[in-house]
Amino acid sequence: MNILLLGSGGRECALSWKLSQSDLCDQLFIAPGNAGTAAYGTNVPLSIVDFEGIKSFCLDNNIELLLPGGEDALVAGIYDYFKNEETLRHIIVAGPSRAGAQLEGSKAFSKKFMQRHGIPTAAYREFDEASFDEGLQYLDQHTVPIVLKADGLAAGKGVVITSDKEEAKKVFASMIKEAQFGDAGKKVVVEQFLTGIEVSVFVLTDGDHYVVLPEAKDYKRIGEGDTGPNTGGMGAVSPVPFAQGTFMEQVICRIIDPTVKGLKAEQITYQGFIFFGLINVNGDPYVIEYNCRMGDPETEVVMPRLESDLVALLQQMHAGKLDSAVMKHSDKAAAAVMLVSAGYPEAYEKGKVMSGLDTVQDSILFHAGTAQKEAEVLTNGGRVLAVTAYGDNIKAALATAYGNAEKINFEGKYYRKDIGYEF
Repeated sequence: MNILLLGSGGRECALSWKLSQSDLCDQLFIAPGNAGTAAYGTNVPLSIVDFEGIKSFCLDNNIELLLPGGEDALVAGIYDYFKNEETLRHIIVAGPSRAGAQLEGSKAFSKKFMQRHGIPTAAYREFDEASFDEGLQYLDQHTVPIVLKADGLAAGKGVVITSDKEEAKKVFASMIKEAQFGDAGKKVVVEQFLTGIEVSVFVLTDGDHYVVLPEAKDYKRIGEGDTGPNTGGMGAVSPVPFAQGTFMEQVICRIIDPTVKGLKAEQITYQGFIFFGLINVNGDPYVIEYNCRMGDPETEVVMPRLESDLVALLQQMHAGKLDSAVMKHSDKAAAAVMLVSAGYPEAYEKGKVMSGLDTVQDSILFHAGTAQKEAEVLTNGGRVLAVTAYGDNIKAALATAYGNAEKINFEGKYYRKDIGYEF
């Protein structure tokens, strides 16, 4: 089948790598893609939210499967757009309806959903401009640390954690009064801080059944020792040693099952990935957040460990037959180290020439923010490249990934040297 993948990051590069391995994949197109995705398919200069342009491309190229890599197109309603267009209805869209994408698109929606279905999550209150003064009083009485979340999509930057109540009030005001995150911050969720270790769990659901993909742990902070500002993710490891046995049994019965059943009970169409951002609090799992797509950089370790055919799984999803899917995960560990531009996650420069890519051995290079210009590969984003390696355990995988990270060069290259430090 002909497949169109939407996106241009490391996640989409890893998905391209995996999709291209399937015997069921005839032609793979990536819009807009990057210098790395070009090795697995054909890059197409399309915006991921240009639905009319995507429609024309799909019809002109006999696309049978559309996979939106990120959340923007899903929250904007690309599933509904395709299903409401007679000429597009036959195309498999691997992602939820606009209503389902609200699990990620609105923090307030997701918290209410979890309350309705008894899914464990941190206690919270939500505020907007009308309840601004009430929110300030609530912050005065809140225990610290305080977690503030912009309700809508904020490119991974809409969460602030602080132990200073005055700072919390300033952040609260900048979100609501000064539109720090635009419309995303018109409503703010103030949340209880949970202490524990985080893990990302992924499922693919057909609306009735689901399969569980390899879990992962990512590292969001820019600095070693989990310090400094949050980023889109500085690295990831899989498997996660504590996410086994009893803990995962609790994740399934307390979180995954009620989520899938809750979506169906509320008649929300959802055929696609659900990303559960979880925290292990003294052995009990709680939901920090939902995402309506795969994670980044987690996909860069999940796809290498997934041995099942991804295209076949997406076909079974569409047919409502994931209950008969056979899931195979590699026994090997996988680790990804993200190389980023100087200054990231704040201001950074693009267009730096990269070298050493052809010297890498025993690792997969998943391009994130790169561009091809004639014979040269240039940096084209804050997160530039994920170096992923396998190993018999996490430490062995990291040793290989770090060895290869050293071989790649560009001006201002930075990466964390303590990914997987807990393990």
